[in-house]
Amino acid sequence: MNVQIPLAEILRPKNAADYIGQAHLMAEGTAFRRMIDGGAVHSMIFWGPPGVGKTTLALILANATGRQFYTLSAINSGVKDVREVIEKAGKDASQPILFIDEIHRFSKSQQDSLLGAVERGTVILVGATTENPSFEVISPLLSRCQVYVLKPLEEDDLLVIMQRAIDTLSGIHGFKIAIQEHEALIRISGGDARKLLNAIDIIVSSLLSSGQEMVITNENTLSIIQQNLALYDKSGEMHYDVISAFIKSMRGSDPNGAVYWLARMLTAGEDPLFIARRMVILASEDIGNANPTALVLANNCFDAVNKIGVPEGRIILSQTAVYLACSAKSNASYMAIESAMAAVQQLGDLPVPLHLRNAPTRLMKNMGYGKDYKYAHQYDGNFVNIEFLPEKLKGRKFFEPGHNPRENEAREKLRRNWGDKYGY
Repeated sequence: MNVQIPLAEILRPKNAADYIGQAHLMAEGTAFRRMIDGGAVHSMIFWGPPGVGKTTLALILANATGRQFYTLSAINSGVKDVREVIEKAGKDASQPILFIDEIHRFSKSQQDSLLGAVERGTVILVGATTENPSFEVISPLLSRCQVYVLKPLEEDDLLVIMQRAIDTLSGIHGFKIAIQEHEALIRISGGDARKLLNAIDIIVSSLLSSGQEMVITNENTLSIIQQNLALYDKSGEMHYDVISAFIKSMRGSDPNGAVYWLARMLTAGEDPLFIARRMVILASEDIGNANPTALVLANNCFDAVNKIGVPEGRIILSQTAVYLACSAKSNASYMAIESAMAAVQQLGDLPVPLHLRNAPTRLMKNMGYGKDYKYAHQYDGNFVNIEFLPEKLKGRKFFEPGHNPRENEAREKLRRNWGDKYGY
């Protein structure tokens, strides 16, 4: 028996009780869950990776509050479509929900066309995006929406979804389907429930058509999915796998892999600014001060592609990808901020040492604010050895230079300045 409706659609939860994952939002007693249960919803944007429940949450909001649900896809909807939906929604006194998938793909004019309806309360806007809304959503619209961050699904969540899928397919086909090994399925899913369900659907259909035993193993999972990768490409499921391969090729200093995956994305019609944005991030995260010019070039690449577009922009993207791949690498700055943020999480807001505090009033000066601070430019080499960290973090090293010419030079300078204090 062929299942016409996709398995992901069959299993889509209709209410909050059946929803899996996102416990920080959906657990009993959380502010978001209380909002759903109370029905007092507001305009919002769900930001998170694909397949983690953004669309499902929007539908649950509509079902729980009894509101009409309108949906638009930013990929194939224009300003005219937005206005038509808003006009229709304006005739509905229930203040319907307007769900816009991939809202980051809306142009400024398309987003502008939503403002009036959101301000007047004609609709409750629910947007879904895989991109940081701070960069992709215009400020006037963003200021009227609460942003909720959705996380990749945990393994326990995926196992529950997996069991639901097997139980459902067993009922549809009329015989028992078993999962003997699930590790390959979990790995393939990457925390994406839709990807997991599509994979299970493909595997079961393949086993059924070939007359094999209906037992899912790691071996037949990898074999069948490998044979059916084209099915994932058609629906865009490989989007994040390909960008991952692109990033890892540049991080791994392979320009050949980088330009191949770049070509794959461009041929598939990927947004060139999405690619350029990822290269800006990589230039800082994976190259950093080993070659500061990388960030300058990547940022210029983003600006140039934004002005020129494709197809000519492909040349600029290729030049930048090759440069980043061939550059010296260092993740020292990335690791430094991660370590510092971990310290903040662990120790909270430690007091600023008195000598580092500003003293704009006489009272503050009398309290010792700014006392014993030494102005570095008044000393040889523009350096003076004073303490710049809170007492509890004295001597803590967050930045460890990488092993490349530029950062080796920085290490030597730090060692000369600080001696043994930080262990450089």
